[in-house]
Amino acid sequence: MSGIQRKILSLSAIMLFIMAAIWTFLTYYNQQMLDRYNRILQRYLQLYEMSSASQQLVVALNTYLQTPDGANLANLSAGRQRVLDAKRLLEERMASETAVDPTDYLNLVDSLVEAADRSYIMSARELNSVQAMIDFAESDRYAKYIAEMTQQLMEQELRTYDSFYRGIIRQSAELKKLGFWLLAFVTMVLLLFSYGFSHSITRPVRKLTLAARELARGRFDMHIEVQSNDEIAFLARTFDHMRVNMGRLISEIQMKAQLESELQTSRLLLKESQLRSLQSQINPHFLFNTLDTLSKKAYLEGSPETSDLLANVAGLLRYNLRRLDRPVTLWDEVRVLRQYIEIQKARFGDRLRFVQDIDETCLNLRLPGLTLQPIVENAVIHAVEPSEKGGTVTFRVRDLGDRVAVDIEDDGVGMSEGKIREIMEERLAEGQGHSTGIGISNVIRRLRLFYGVDDVIRIDSAPGAGTKVRLRLPKAEGGIAHVQAADRGR
Repeated sequence: MSGIQRKILSLSAIMLFIMAAIWTFLTYYNQQMLDRYNRILQRYLQLYEMSSASQQLVVALNTYLQTPDGANLANLSAGRQRVLDAKRLLEERMASETAVDPTDYLNLVDSLVEAADRSYIMSARELNSVQAMIDFAESDRYAKYIAEMTQQLMEQELRTYDSFYRGIIRQSAELKKLGFWLLAFVTMVLLLFSYGFSHSITRPVRKLTLAARELARGRFDMHIEVQSNDEIAFLARTFDHMRVNMGRLISEIQMKAQLESELQTSRLLLKESQLRSLQSQINPHFLFNTLDTLSKKAYLEGSPETSDLLANVAGLLRYNLRRLDRPVTLWDEVRVLRQYIEIQKARFGDRLRFVQDIDETCLNLRLPGLTLQPIVENAVIHAVEPSEKGGTVTFRVRDLGDRVAVDIEDDGVGMSEGKIREIMEERLAEGQGHSTGIGISNVIRRLRLFYGVDDVIRIDSAPGAGTKVRLRLPKAEGGIAHVQAADRGR
């Protein structure tokens, strides 16, 4: 069964339920009034029957006393039984609901029956005819009392239930008003249900119409959401999927066109860059050989310091131009670091003081190339170069068990917390102030990728208090496979 059919059937069921509830209420109310009216009428009839039966009993007794034969005796017995039956029914009628106390009335009936029985016995046995007539007169008097009390009881019932009859008339008028208000209420409820039902159909249709109009204008970002569970909701979801697919297709076409345009531009730029590269290319090996030749020439000419300086520059340059994605040992890094310090001492002289404390057992640790030199270079730039008195750079390597501690400390101007945060979050521009073109942030990133952990470095510093960079390098070589895989991917 479809959703719209279910809504229509639900609306019809609600209408039938309301009509059935109103019919049941009115029927129950009318039946209650009729039942009560019937009970009152039955009491009236039973009182009349009691009075009539007592009169007929007296008449039958008088006939029997005058002519005591079998037929009159049978009439007397039938009259007596009729009185007893009327009494029993009257007790049942007046026991459930009555406005008067029937005890005295029923005692009169018993007295009537007893007096009639005594008169019959005296007459039938011929014991005392005078007593029989006295009992008959008493029976006749009881019958008259019963007739009078019957009239009184009926008048009392009429006075008691006069308000009931008037209430029936008033309730009939109220029932008409109630019917009118019920009709108005049912009409209002049906109008509300009809409005909600029609709104649940027209609102999704309006959304679909608006979405189709926007889609025709080229807008593919308008999401369609219908909160229902019928055919229109299915149509809306299908339309929304079509909108998404069309938007994705158009985006792919635009992206492909853009890529083709960029590819064409890249081809032109590649040709131009190849031409410029050919014009400005220098062979690194030629440069290394030239520096070595100059170093030997300086030595032969009696300038050993110049020879050592040129050799250190050649070695440092050769090390810096190697591929950075290949791991090296800590021994290699320390060797290149010492060459760098010798070059800087030739530049700064006594202004640069370098203190080293190295545990030789830790130098077989593997780490990314060009890790230590950028850090020491940063210390030289900020601790030695700005000061006329120079500065001290301390380098320590210690064994911590599962890690190797490498500390690089200077007594320079230090740095602020914001600067430290930029470096640790790898947001500092690369190559600022470094001859190698590799900044501290780059070193941090490569260390974290190599070892697969984030807590490999810590920077302690404050303005005017110097800077201490602490490296805690794991001895496990978990990052080497990642680096080699990246190397093969290139």
